Amino acid sequence: MKIKAGIVGGAGYTAGELIRILLHHEFVELGGIVSSSNAGNPVHQVHDDLVGDTDLVFADKLAGDEDVVFLCLGHGNSKAWLEKNPLPDTTHVIDLSNDFRLEANAEFADREFVYGLPELNKSRIQQAQSIANPGCFATAIQLALLPLAQAGKLTEDVHVSAITGSTGAGQSLSETVHFSWRTNNVSIYKPFTHQHLGEIGESLTQLQSQPGGEIYFVPYRGNFARGIFASVYTPSELSQDEARELYRKFYADAPFTTVSDKEVHLKQVVNTNKCLLHVQKLGKQLLITSVIDNLVKGASGQAVQNMNLLFGLPETTGLNLKSVLF
Repeated sequence: MKIKAGIVGGAGYTAGELIRILLHHEFVELGGIVSSSNAGNPVHQVHDDLVGDTDLVFADKLAGDEDVVFLCLGHGNSKAWLEKNPLPDTTHVIDLSNDFRLEANAEFADREFVYGLPELNKSRIQQAQSIANPGCFATAIQLALLPLAQAGKLTEDVHVSAITGSTGAGQSLSETVHFSWRTNNVSIYKPFTHQHLGEIGESLTQLQSQPGGEIYFVPYRGNFARGIFASVYTPSELSQDEARELYRKFYADAPFTTVSDKEVHLKQVVNTNKCLLHVQKLGKQLLITSVIDNLVKGASGQAVQNMNLLFGLPETTGLNLKSVLF
């Protein structure tokens, strides 16, 4: 029996990635792909990388027999959609917005949303009814810090500089995603106030009840399409060898998170569900570099990883994707 999957908000970037992955997932039958603005149009007219891969058309509503529904709606819209379109209790929901990520928002109607970072909450995800998929920046930064939190080693301020591609802003047009503005340009936005800081803080306190210091996060807009490159540093008494061993042990059973001996770069992870980490000690500072694809490990790939866990499949099913290095 295949898993019947539906998608709501099917025209955006994350939905396009999700469709691409699920079409080639051996245990999934992709059903209704809902898009209010594209109902009746072929999916490949919007996601033209899928020409020749599917004859599916966008629908105006779900079929109603889905085992799992992915919500690829804009932030703030998932809750409103569920209020107007209640789903059966037997239908799993995986939400890619920020509507249910924080503990204060995790309960909705008769659903409890589990925070879907597999490297942190694998056992809870396996037993969950509904999943709040993490944010892209949050994924990269948390994976850089979780081993330190578990060991009780977050005792000082943490500084983060992270740059993301233009797809992180979604498909809606604005000045800062316009080609003539973005190309040959770099800028910061929401310094020290980014919305992902809330979920990062809750995950870290789950492992270390009272982390020392604050997290100072400066996000950058990059002049490329996809990927996140995060530099995370904090004072530490650990040696480089001790820190690398700590990270390798923490991620020993995490199939998509790898600690690299060599410095890492974006091309190693773009188009994949990988997170690559590089750990080095420079003076008193422990520097962790974390790289992911914001649309895959930072969104749709991680959503499929969560689906696999919900349905008792190996985490890697359908996600053995290769990067494009050159």
